[in-house]
Amino acid sequence: MRAQTPPKLTGKLDDPAWKHAPWTFDFVDIEGDIRPKPWFRTRVKMLWDKDFLYIGAEMEEPHLWGTQTQHDCVIFHEHDFEVFIDPDGDNHNYYEYEINVLGTDWDLRLPKPYRDGGPALNEWEIPGLQKAVYCNGTVNDPSDTDVGWSLELAFPWKVLGEFANCPSPPAPGDQWRINFSRVEWDLRVVGGEYEKVPDHPEHNWVWSPQGAIDMHRPEMWGYVQFEDEMKPFKKDVLWETKMLLMEGYWAQRRHMEKHGGYAKNIEDLGPEFRKLFLESTDSGYTLGAISHGSWVFVQQDSLMGVRR
Repeated sequence: MRAQTPPKLTGKLDDPAWKHAPWTFDFVDIEGDIRPKPWFRTRVKMLWDKDFLYIGAEMEEPHLWGTQTQHDCVIFHEHDFEVFIDPDGDNHNYYEYEINVLGTDWDLRLPKPYRDGGPALNEWEIPGLQKAVYCNGTVNDPSDTDVGWSLELAFPWKVLGEFANCPSPPAPGDQWRINFSRVEWDLRVVGGEYEKVPDHPEHNWVWSPQGAIDMHRPEMWGYVQFEDEMKPFKKDVLWETKMLLMEGYWAQRRHMEKHGGYAKNIEDLGPEFRKLFLESTDSGYTLGAISHGSWVFVQQDSLMGVRR
């Protein structure tokens, strides 16, 4: 929903503007239904106007903990909240933002996912970013039980538009691919201070499940539709085709690992891909399909495109 007035950011999500924004469903495990549901609630609200994309998050947390204070450090080594944004949904040139209870943050851009050799460009910054964190409890005090923490973020469209390859700010009805993640660690108290339980991996709780412990699968992120008023969500009619193409992408990766090269004939990938077209290129391959009057394709570096 478009914000009727810009929310004043305090971290509490108590500005009247947020009353017009519905909550997301509660977060689930990053792998989906095959894993237990998170035991602490996480949910998000979103708003937008001509200047900013606003994000508000609320997290139950009995142990408010955070020690990192340096900008662009690896925030997810502690409890954190994360935002991922791929404006044009092509799996490339997307943004990542992480923040902890102290308000320490890390902003970065990825030209392409790590799986495809994409580096994390930490030098990318968000001038004009607004942020606020509210802690309902006492940070780094194991002697009590906290309620949780919440935060508000305002991302300037001007910055998000740098590598968007689509209008920024969006127009009503436009859709972007976005996801949110919360990293939670098992803690113990040693010497009156929190520390991570050794040999316990982090818990990853997300808005849109990835099907794997990997947030860098942009094809699995959620759809956010920007509107002036509440309207029905527009289903992506190409979704099933895009998922089949990504299955073909993973089949090509397996073929490369087994045979030392990409398949040159679609039959070599399996009968489930017989509806796809396969073209070898100098850099690898292009998998494509015609769907709803559009040519949809994916390349060896998971770059996905649609030509109408």
